[in-house]
Amino acid sequence: MIEQNEAGEANQIKSPEKATVKEWLGLVVVGIISLVVAMDGFVLLLALPRIGQDFHASGTQILWVTDMYGFLLAGFLITMGTLGDHIGRRKVLLIGSAAFGAISLLVAFAQSIEMLIFTRALLGVAGAMIAPAALSLIRHMFADPKENARAISIWLSCLISGSIVGPLVGGVLLEHFWWGSVFLVGVPPMAIGLLLGRKLLPEYKNPDAAQLHFPSVFLSLTAILPLIYGMKEIAAHGWQLFPIVALLVGIMMSIVFVRQQRGLTDPLLDVTLFKKPAFTIMLVAMLTNTMFPGGVMVLSTQYLQLVTGLSPLQAGLWMVPIMLVSVVGFLGSPSLARVMRPAYLIALGLVCSIAGLLILCLTSVNGSLALLIIGFALFNLGAGPLTTLGTGIVIGSVAPEKAGAAAAISQTGNEFGFALGVAVVGSIGALVYRLQTSILPHELSVDAMRSVRESLATAVATAEHLPGKSGSDLLLIARNAFVQEYHAVALLSAGVLAIVAVVIVVMLKNMPAMAEEQSV
Repeated sequence: MIEQNEAGEANQIKSPEKATVKEWLGLVVVGIISLVVAMDGFVLLLALPRIGQDFHASGTQILWVTDMYGFLLAGFLITMGTLGDHIGRRKVLLIGSAAFGAISLLVAFAQSIEMLIFTRALLGVAGAMIAPAALSLIRHMFADPKENARAISIWLSCLISGSIVGPLVGGVLLEHFWWGSVFLVGVPPMAIGLLLGRKLLPEYKNPDAAQLHFPSVFLSLTAILPLIYGMKEIAAHGWQLFPIVALLVGIMMSIVFVRQQRGLTDPLLDVTLFKKPAFTIMLVAMLTNTMFPGGVMVLSTQYLQLVTGLSPLQAGLWMVPIMLVSVVGFLGSPSLARVMRPAYLIALGLVCSIAGLLILCLTSVNGSLALLIIGFALFNLGAGPLTTLGTGIVIGSVAPEKAGAAAAISQTGNEFGFALGVAVVGSIGALVYRLQTSILPHELSVDAMRSVRESLATAVATAEHLPGKSGSDLLLIARNAFVQEYHAVALLSAGVLAIVAVVIVVMLKNMPAMAEEQSV
């Protein structure tokens, strides 16, 4: 690049340095570690029935096994992201990886349900160390915008690959071994990543960072944990008093936390980052894009099993091509971003997602498996540009020394988005389902009617105990109600994504393509 100084002389401006082989190999290490973390949630879902049987666990205990990891992960993301800026991002990543592998051993050999819940909580803290450190290291390793976008897309593809590999590997292991075997899968890759990471990953931290402010850590936990807990409980059990109180406490403590951070010279969360339009707009857009896929994905998996009648393994296999399409969206977005401005590319991707959602509205109670696969695949393909470029914009819009905090905010937004999707979108869908099942055959008992109106899963269980035509008729009513619920959520999601696309085009249309950035 050439520019003129005040005397009219030409000065050569140094372009960002290109990454070497060492950086790309380091990305492989970061990708392997992240893939293992992504696998964990999926293998747990497969192992839950065995866990419940072996420990004679109650429904509440099983719920805590699944949720405890997510609670602690969300709660500690901001703390761990800022910790990486203070003591070193490679150090935090490697400590988190070592802890994740060691705690996975404790999870696998847990001797009681209480021990399992406790070790899952510790695993969440270890997992919170990995994602922010990984993203901020990528920012530091790949200074060139084009290479940075490519590196982020590869990293995201590793996360998606975890959702593909997890169910397949977990299913095979559960066929031959005890439930704990699924948690041992990640131990060798974590050990390899730990050894290679020390050689291949650079260290980077904020040289001017002060000591971690522990009152801020406490306040962040008292703000985030009640919010996540309240949203998850409302999604699972409806609008009950205690989850509502938890939400209100979380909101109140969030206000206190933000006010505290504004008064600190070295805050845990730099709230001034939200004054940057690109940072805030993309953060909200990605939260929305995480929120609605959460609700749609949950309903899609239920549709595959409870409407089309597929087994869990068959449903998982049908999800594989959908996830592979997601990888194509992630990997292809940086190449398209070289010739198209980010706002327009992201909007085009959202149009693709909207088209997929509208196709999902054509599904019926008769199955429509092909329509679901095509629609959900388009939906995920269109999410590629927003997820890949949006992550790069959020991390790239802040100074390098604050990249860890920005990455933590981004990942916390994703956790909130998924929880909101299950809670809010799930609640709206459940309302539609209840309205559609308001009129049921009079010969049903009160308990049977209550079970049918609760969800399609309980309706299927109830129908199995009814004789002949009564069971099949009831099942048809419940499946029709669920399909209407599915359509309502898809239409709502399409409408919100259309608004997001318009806002991004209007607010960020002047942001240049990556190729233009190198020539301006």
